[in-house]
Amino acid sequence: MNYLIIFFIINFLLNAMAQVDPQIEKIKSIIIATKNKFAPDKRTALFNVELVKIDKKYYIKGETNIQEAKDYLIMSLDGEGLLYEDSVEVLPSKSLGDKIYGVINLSVSNIRTNPEHPAELSTQALLGTPIKVLKKGQSGYYLIQTPDKYLSWLDDDGFQLMNKSEWDAWKKSEKIIYTNDFGWAYQSADKNSMRVSDLVAGNLLKLLSEEKDFYKVEFPDKRTAYIHKSEAERFNQWYQSLKPTGESILQTAYRFMGVPYLWGGTSVKGMDCSGFTKTVYFLNGIILPRDASQQVYTGELINTENGWKNLQAGDLLFFGTKATENRKERITHVAIYIGDGDFIHAAGRVKINSFNQSKPYYSDYRKSGFIRAKRILTSIGKNGIERIMENDFYK
Repeated sequence: MNYLIIFFIINFLLNAMAQVDPQIEKIKSIIIATKNKFAPDKRTALFNVELVKIDKKYYIKGETNIQEAKDYLIMSLDGEGLLYEDSVEVLPSKSLGDKIYGVINLSVSNIRTNPEHPAELSTQALLGTPIKVLKKGQSGYYLIQTPDKYLSWLDDDGFQLMNKSEWDAWKKSEKIIYTNDFGWAYQSADKNSMRVSDLVAGNLLKLLSEEKDFYKVEFPDKRTAYIHKSEAERFNQWYQSLKPTGESILQTAYRFMGVPYLWGGTSVKGMDCSGFTKTVYFLNGIILPRDASQQVYTGELINTENGWKNLQAGDLLFFGTKATENRKERITHVAIYIGDGDFIHAAGRVKINSFNQSKPYYSDYRKSGFIRAKRILTSIGKNGIERIMENDFYK
């Protein structure tokens, strides 16, 4: 009886092995290899491609925002002599027509992981930020890409759709940058007039004219408003005056002391840890990647084997869990170094902690979770660090 059972099991396995389609396996392996090569991080690169077999025909279906990835996929499949029908769309979707660009239209726009209001907040973008639009989803949401290459969903109230000429005109227009932490744009050149919008540090608006103590500005959707000159600067003058140093990074960071932690937040209204570092550096003219686990791959590695003696003000400190034989390293937090073991970060709120055990705000938890430090200011223009006007979205 036992021999009979074993016979049937072996026979079943042999039949199952015989039914494996070698072409399916080869195509799937090429799809996986292509994704690993061109889109290893789904936060910044899209490659959702699958194989479907219908009536003995093979169909490659899906979408990507990387033309080179599709070209590589097709070349690899053809190189193996595989037969298939190509249905992979390269975004932006043709259904958008020429409206494949946009500019953020709110002081702070909430960008989500899925195209629905209850979805998790993945990041935010500030007023005046140029974006690329990839496709339209449900409930008025669009899949968009921000200057840090982040891919997420934004509803149509959060930005103004544009074609290429409109987008270029916005980027080339003279602008002002809002430099106060928080404030308002008014209907007329009078702070007692009706408010048009709230504003936060880093907002960009098109400059139309000057009227006494006010800038007359235009929003991406053509609304006009007035901003008091004491709260903003002409963008070009502000940008050219920037000479980011460790001290200027810290001065900006201190402005946000006490701001509450908000998962996905990147403004004075609320910040997560990497949203805090990103915003601080943006206000010094520098674009950082969105997440701590992305920021850790930028900048210049600093030797911290002997503690904090080699660290300088403005360096980024990364925390998480170290790699072991059974698990990969995981970066979960980032902070900005101050000096003497102290650092400032968003954890509950923006606050200061220390590696220095003599300090009353020493954190054993952060010290034990420290992984490495990176210097950003020596890597501007290289190692993944860009100035604002060197970024393709702003040029």
